[in-house]
Amino acid sequence: MQAEQIEIAQFLAQHPPFNDLPIKALNELAQQVEVAYFRAQTEILQLGQDIADLYVIRSGSVEMYRRNGELYNRLAVGGIFGQMGLLMNRKVRFPATALEDTLVYCINVELFNRYCDEFDAFADYFETDGNVRLHQAIVEQADSNDLTTAKVKSLIHRDVVTVLTTSTVQDVAKLMSEEAVSSVLVTDINKPVNDDPEEDDGQVVGIITDRDLRNKVVAPGLSFDTQAQHIMSTNLVILDANAYVFEAVLAMLRDSLHHLPVVQKRRPIGVISLSDILRYESQSSLLLVRGILAQQSVEDLTHYARQLPNVFVRMVNEDANSHMVGTAMAVIGRTFKQRLLILAEEKYGPAPVPYCFIALGSMARDEQLIVTDQDNALILDDSYNDELHNEYFQNIADFVCDGLAQCGYTYCDGEIMASFKKWRKTRSQWFEQFADWIAKPKPQTLLHSSIFFDLDGVWGKTKWADELKVFVAKQSKSNRVFLANMAANARNRTPPLGFFKGFVLEHNGQHKHSMNLKRRGTAPLSDVIRVHALAIGSRKQNSFDRLEDIIAAKSLPEGKAQDLRDALEYIAMMRIRHQALQIEQGEEPDNNLDPHQLSPFEQRNLKEAFAILEKAQNYLKFSFISNTNVK
Repeated sequence: MQAEQIEIAQFLAQHPPFNDLPIKALNELAQQVEVAYFRAQTEILQLGQDIADLYVIRSGSVEMYRRNGELYNRLAVGGIFGQMGLLMNRKVRFPATALEDTLVYCINVELFNRYCDEFDAFADYFETDGNVRLHQAIVEQADSNDLTTAKVKSLIHRDVVTVLTTSTVQDVAKLMSEEAVSSVLVTDINKPVNDDPEEDDGQVVGIITDRDLRNKVVAPGLSFDTQAQHIMSTNLVILDANAYVFEAVLAMLRDSLHHLPVVQKRRPIGVISLSDILRYESQSSLLLVRGILAQQSVEDLTHYARQLPNVFVRMVNEDANSHMVGTAMAVIGRTFKQRLLILAEEKYGPAPVPYCFIALGSMARDEQLIVTDQDNALILDDSYNDELHNEYFQNIADFVCDGLAQCGYTYCDGEIMASFKKWRKTRSQWFEQFADWIAKPKPQTLLHSSIFFDLDGVWGKTKWADELKVFVAKQSKSNRVFLANMAANARNRTPPLGFFKGFVLEHNGQHKHSMNLKRRGTAPLSDVIRVHALAIGSRKQNSFDRLEDIIAAKSLPEGKAQDLRDALEYIAMMRIRHQALQIEQGEEPDNNLDPHQLSPFEQRNLKEAFAILEKAQNYLKFSFISNTNVK
């Protein structure tokens, strides 16, 4: 070797992880290193740019930043940077700037990956063992997006303004003018705070906005002595102070709201408005939802839906996590349903009896992605008369399901759609149906339970859907035989790992040499999580929210629920990025991934995530099935 290469080898040998490399490997590395020089305050790496080298600081110092501009780390001689970009999607995740005149050694990605494969100590430096390694990958990903860490309470910059239910509207208007606010919360000091936080939002009973004063007081000419309780809006969406900003954004999108009350320990602490959170949200998602509601025909909606893949890709490229992507896509899907139902009622007239259109499966769980079919049903009022009303609801259901198909939400192969009469039932019939499925679990009914027990009201009397959720939570928790059967059912779809923990791939067909990340990954994980959530009586729908309840209930051994959360996030993001890449390349997105397209780091983490799923399925057998007579 040349003298300069010998000096490089000697330098690297003094710093981890290079000090653990064999002499031969160290010398090979020294011969392939390239040297780069950056003057003080020069930008070395820009956020999102392609990256093909690992950087080692020979002299000088470097500052690393988060995507929001905050300082992330400061590195000196021997410091290493760029590894997260190499290990994930070959894009810079943490921008870097030379703090002073700096000399760096550049190690190309091909050599870096080969050394990770060949030398365990080298790989372990960048990827800690087991579940910790997977968790660090998730944390690093979250660190690059402040939407996943910023909480709603950070948006509140003034004390809450409240009035009593008995306050006059004149007093309300004066207070709003004095405080320069566009809304006030209405509280009832006599209202007790229920011990069940899922059935009570504390003492906040309503909200009054400028619009309420204009439309409900001034326009109809009400007396200024009218009490606040007579004009307040009571159908509130209330967020806890520890909810994340993106949850507030999606709540506003979902329910077309401009104000959200925020509570802490169910006591009001403030109100956030649309203007408070617009800066946290991609404009494309907001505009798409608003645009859907403005379309005037199915044809318009079909044309408008063509923008959806671009919105999906933009969220992925902005480093949204799987919860954010899944929730945003579900909100968009619900909005299509809501607009179609409005158009259907315009065509066929108002409903002869009240009803609730419900979403099922991934849309109800806020886990929907770009590749999805439609699962839906109808809850009808008990006054429903089949002879008098069936034709109307058949027309409504056909209109919506056909419209969804035209907008890209394909028909359900299992025929779980409101257009099939058997999935249009009265409230009483749905309660009886759910009770029968829980009391008499059979293979087909267990499949239905896995779909229908994840439900969400989309249109109409949405409270009816909430009542069914409560019923399912209470009935399932007390029925060990049903839970045992659900647990057995959740073990049917196994992860694609062989005996020696290698990937098991499809051997033939259209998706040869690939694995289905939904069927063998996210879907069975959701099944496992659902069983544990039902067992503790959780009323949550989203898998991540269910895991929060599971962690709080301490129903799993310490750390196991967190492992499930990390495994779900990692597999879901693999699936999401795979679909986004296919869209960018002009291909039809699917769930089938060839693992050989992944980096060694990603392959190892994916195997670890699948291993967590495998262990979780085995735990189901131990905790629910072994000591129960499963039917």
